[in-house]
Amino acid sequence: MDARLIVVLLAFAAAPVWSQTFDHAHKEWDALLKKHVVLLEDGKASRMDYAGMAQERARLKSYLDSLAAVGEGEFKTWSQPQQMAFLVNAYNAFTVEKILTRYPDIQSIWDFGKLFGNPFKDEFFSLLGRKASLDWVEHEVLRKNYREPRIHYAVNCASLGCPMLREEAYVGERLETQLEEQARRFLSDHSRNRVAQGRLEVSKIFDWFKEDFEPRNRYFARYAALLAERPEEHELVAQGRAPLSFLDYDWSLNDSRSLSRR
Repeated sequence: MDARLIVVLLAFAAAPVWSQTFDHAHKEWDALLKKHVVLLEDGKASRMDYAGMAQERARLKSYLDSLAAVGEGEFKTWSQPQQMAFLVNAYNAFTVEKILTRYPDIQSIWDFGKLFGNPFKDEFFSLLGRKASLDWVEHEVLRKNYREPRIHYAVNCASLGCPMLREEAYVGERLETQLEEQARRFLSDHSRNRVAQGRLEVSKIFDWFKEDFEPRNRYFARYAALLAERPEEHELVAQGRAPLSFLDYDWSLNDSRSLSRR
């Protein structure tokens, strides 16, 4: 056999098969979400059925294990949409697992603690070859590396005040469509974002992460028709003349046991 052909064959045999081993359709997570996420208010909000998810915790852990098995080298070979979908799904799935460690004896994600046991800073899982926290995924990887403000509508903090948990997994090939739909869902939910008496009242997300949405007047103008109900209110938002204020954030558990809204 030609020596060059042998070299090529050996190189092919030794090449990593990453793209064949990880499921970029996130089928396990997708199936769990479709089964246990309850859509409300014409799809503008959702609740997680934690009781149902708890019964399939082994299936959830199988998916989490598949995420944890991905190394940084493999991750870097993926497209940017695939990377983002992986990170958002990981954030949401590990958040659900965190809640299940105390379910049903939990009313808010802050029951874990704000100083000691902080659920967002606690390195309670492994990802990309290191110990990881939810804050690390969101702030040190997603926000820092991708500069995509719509990730704030995709990651879910297991609270009523959060943008809704999507009823399907994020996937690279449809990520743009999914993120834009999440943005429109959130901004058209007038319990979280609205124009009231000439004032633009929006979620604290736009205050906490204001640098991600700057210039905010221009950002809100893009969605003026969703934020306001009357044409004259559309104009206030579109022209940046609506004074801005921020609504209280509800940290109650996003759980279908209670369907009441604050």
